[in-house]
Amino acid sequence: MNGVPPAAQPGAPASGRGHRGVAIALVALATVTGLLMAFGIWAKRQLLETESWVETSTELLEREAIRDAVADYAVGQLYANVNVEGQIAEALPAQAQALAAPAAGALRQGAGEIARRALEDPRVQALWEDANRATHSVVLRVIQGDGDSADVVTLDLAAIVGQIAERTGIPQGVVDRLPPDVAQLEVIDAGQLRGAQRGVDLFEKLAWALVAVTFGLYAIAVAIAGDRRRETLRAVGISFLVIGAVMSLARNWAGDEVVASLADTAASEPAVAATWDAATSLLGEIAGAAFMYGAGIVIAAWLAGPTAVATWIRRAAAPYIRRPAIALGAAAVVLALLFWWSPTPGMERLMPSLLLIALVLLGAEMLRRRTIAEFPDRVTPYSPAGLASTMAERFHAARERRAPAAEERAAADRRIAALVHLGELRDAGVLTEGEFAAEKARVLAGGPAGMGALE
Repeated sequence: MNGVPPAAQPGAPASGRGHRGVAIALVALATVTGLLMAFGIWAKRQLLETESWVETSTELLEREAIRDAVADYAVGQLYANVNVEGQIAEALPAQAQALAAPAAGALRQGAGEIARRALEDPRVQALWEDANRATHSVVLRVIQGDGDSADVVTLDLAAIVGQIAERTGIPQGVVDRLPPDVAQLEVIDAGQLRGAQRGVDLFEKLAWALVAVTFGLYAIAVAIAGDRRRETLRAVGISFLVIGAVMSLARNWAGDEVVASLADTAASEPAVAATWDAATSLLGEIAGAAFMYGAGIVIAAWLAGPTAVATWIRRAAAPYIRRPAIALGAAAVVLALLFWWSPTPGMERLMPSLLLIALVLLGAEMLRRRTIAEFPDRVTPYSPAGLASTMAERFHAARERRAPAAEERAAADRRIAALVHLGELRDAGVLTEGEFAAEKARVLAGGPAGMGALE
């Protein structure tokens, strides 16, 4: 339009600025949906997937505080349902009946240590996993409204109590007579679970929808940012950092509240805290992943920025990064190291892994193209063009170094010739001694007057 760029037309918004506010607003909205997404993924994967919960329960039993609590509970249930003193009295002769009570007390003290060692046995741990798998199935039935009639959800530890009883030395016949409902550990009130049906069901259904919405908002924000795309990308990285920080703070705060409300005594606080820590371990892993991805995005945005250090890095990398094989090969090495390290749980799942691969390769290609556009003359020194360019630069530098020396030699030769000519003129009587001395001084000083007088 009359040679005037569109951005300079009256009333036309400056490139990138017209949508910058919208882009930042979308990033802020994505931060909110990202938080909901993170909690939804935690609920779906760690709380609502049976195998994930069984794996979590195994982690629980690896914690000393949990093992101690379970061992004490199992021994307490065993002694509540078995007359250990009576069993010992039956085995003792009449004159030693008075020893039954002290022996039962001593046996109970040793039973706690026996129970702890039993819980470290893979066979007993398998029973623990089976009990947790059965309990989680009941939880899911209640949440899904399948009509489970139980008032409370319990963890059946009867098989573990039986194992501990056998290892304590209680006769198998006594173990077989233990009541079926021995060691039914109450987990949660079924009525509370039914009340949470809608919320849990909504979380489960929206988990993946929130993933699509969150990353869609990020993509739209970057796409409409125009020449502020780098700043918007940096805002996306900051958004990830905010999500990670809020999740970490929320997990710690909620953990304090849970421990305060569920721990009846100070002695039970370590077990409750360990249970909360294991049950929300995925939240911590997601928060760590958000921190890592956010830091990576912020660094990438800085690397593409105008600072002197970033520009120097791009210029130094330009001869190599302009070649797709080198740029994408470096990205592949970075991805291989990340998957070997596997710092986040998402790297063990297909869709997050594919998303990470796509983002890293896309970022490498964008950085490659920007660097080529910024430094088009920087070529790889080992390519034919690079070798030719390097040789030309070195030849030019050598010629520049030789030029002053050649000029100095030529000037010296001219001075010598002028002095010889002055001597000849003096010998011929053309110049007096005074004139000869004056002209000689001018020649040695390199002045143009002395040379002109000789001509």
